[in-house]
Amino acid sequence: MSFKAAAVQMCSGVDPAKNAAVMTRLVREAAGQGATYVQTPEMTGMLQRDRAAARAVLAEETHDIIVKTGSELAMELGIYMHVGSTAIALADGKIANRGFLFGPDGRILNRYDKIHMFDVDLENGESWRESASYTAGSEARVLSLPFAEIGFAICYDVRFPALFRAQAVAGAEVMTVPAAFTRQTGEAHWEILLRARAIENGVFVIAAAQAGRHEDGRETFGHSMIIDPWGTVLASAGATGEAVIVAEIDPSSVKAAHDKIPNLRNGREFSIEKIAGAVAGGVAA
Repeated sequence: MSFKAAAVQMCSGVDPAKNAAVMTRLVREAAGQGATYVQTPEMTGMLQRDRAAARAVLAEETHDIIVKTGSELAMELGIYMHVGSTAIALADGKIANRGFLFGPDGRILNRYDKIHMFDVDLENGESWRESASYTAGSEARVLSLPFAEIGFAICYDVRFPALFRAQAVAGAEVMTVPAAFTRQTGEAHWEILLRARAIENGVFVIAAAQAGRHEDGRETFGHSMIIDPWGTVLASAGATGEAVIVAEIDPSSVKAAHDKIPNLRNGREFSIEKIAGAVAGGVAA
């Protein structure tokens, strides 16, 4: 059963209420183009590098404006609404980078907490320590919807192929990768990583991205994409600014890709042994 999917590109600021208003406008635009599944980027609700300022406006899930708005949009538009992620205050004082998928009745069908924390030092001087504020998730899920089996990831997760392989083996036909990729890493790796995850697993990949220069000073790469199981980019957005991209998703293409390249079926268990290389005076026996 084919369906129309949309990825919403944003440039979220520091005010969750303003970001919720932008999300509402863009999601309605996507639904107006016929999308029945709509995905927003990582950190839809707020991008704020000042930890104290961020904590001052964070809310628990039941009081979060992005969660509330996502549920209302799903009901209003009769769509499957995927808030790629937003920051949720936890009882222990830390934060979850949590995605939500709402059904057309507004109920939460799935939550996914980002598993892999972006703890890196980049060549341009940017330094990120997500683990200092965020609690990592520990559970991957595949959600059965009427039109497809959906797998979940967020941003930095895309660099960990085992997560995607496990979901593909569990039956995922569409992988979701909402993100706020930095400009530097995005220029180098964004499209390559997304297409690789699609090709090696024979699945669709939908990746809604943050784009442009944000109020907190960071710069994200944009280029939201929808990719088919053969690695073809079906739709993409630009480097900056808001955008809505839409593509037709036919899950039967997943089986076709698996029949052509049956690597999921052909995978084998193996052991690995580390051996010594060359030694002084000759080679190892």
